[in-house]
Amino acid sequence: MESPRAPHDWNVTPTEAVALQKRLREQLILEPPPGLRVTRLAGADISTEKGNDTGYGGMVVLDAATLAPVARAVAAVPLTFPYVPGLLSFRELPVLVAVWKRLTVRPDVLIFDGQGTAHPRRVGIACHGGLLFDIPSIGCAKSLLVGTPGKLAERRGATSPITHKGEVVGMAVRTRAGVSPVYVSPGHRMDLDTAVEWVLKASPRYREPETTRHAHRLVNAFRRSGGEAAELEERSPA
Repeated sequence: MESPRAPHDWNVTPTEAVALQKRLREQLILEPPPGLRVTRLAGADISTEKGNDTGYGGMVVLDAATLAPVARAVAAVPLTFPYVPGLLSFRELPVLVAVWKRLTVRPDVLIFDGQGTAHPRRVGIACHGGLLFDIPSIGCAKSLLVGTPGKLAERRGATSPITHKGEVVGMAVRTRAGVSPVYVSPGHRMDLDTAVEWVLKASPRYREPETTRHAHRLVNAFRRSGGEAAELEERSPA
């Protein structure tokens, strides 16, 4: 797999990171590529533990029709950027860059367990990661970072726009009837309607999409192993 572009230096201060986000925002394309055909979806996730300065990252690629895994990769990378709300991508993306380099099957859409445009500066990890990997990307978060959704019906598939400072930045989406929603926003090369469509398609049974569920299980198992499963990273699941 080809290496991602390097749009900036990762060795930055939080103040410099905020300035970078403002510049990156201008590069976002908030519409999908013409004629986008999605045959493979991927999920990306990071696992960390208190007292350990290592980030354990993973991606799992799924067949978009069956949601069966077709490829996966993991990597363990030292964390060098502090935990700062709104700057998560500067802490986690260097880990996912290492994962991307090991991933042998390229997805058509990448779903991040985090925010896209539903972010104070409209550049959450899904936006930053989409730009970095030059791929249509979606943020699907379990909690809100900014904004307020309206009233949401209890049925599966119900949606309500998330507004922040008078702007629609994402959508609250009920993926299971009567269960708390997820918060969906476009990353890069993506619009809100398409993002919601694919999150619902990837969430046939549970609150979180299968992309996130598979990636979450993978990185937690990798972290518990102490990163010793490296030789298995590029093997496609049976």
